[in-house]
Amino acid sequence: MKFTNVLQLIVSVLLIVSILLQNKGTGLSAVFGGDSGGYYAKRGFEKFLLYFSALLAILFIVLAIVNIFNN
Repeated sequence: MKFTNVLQLIVSVLLIVSILLQNKGTGLSAVFGGDSGGYYAKRGFEKFLLYFSALLAILFIVLAIVNIFNN
């Protein structure tokens, strides 16, 4: 396997994990009196996850483009 393929696989797993960690308050509890979905400021770890996910998404797209041109 090429190094870029392995790197893209690692980035994809990290991206999936970071997105799944952001799913706070989206289950049935939100329907029955949970979070009303109003605006609130992201702070701390939540803000880090947001920026980390965006960085991983950009890195994933760049790696995909590199893999297209290397094949």
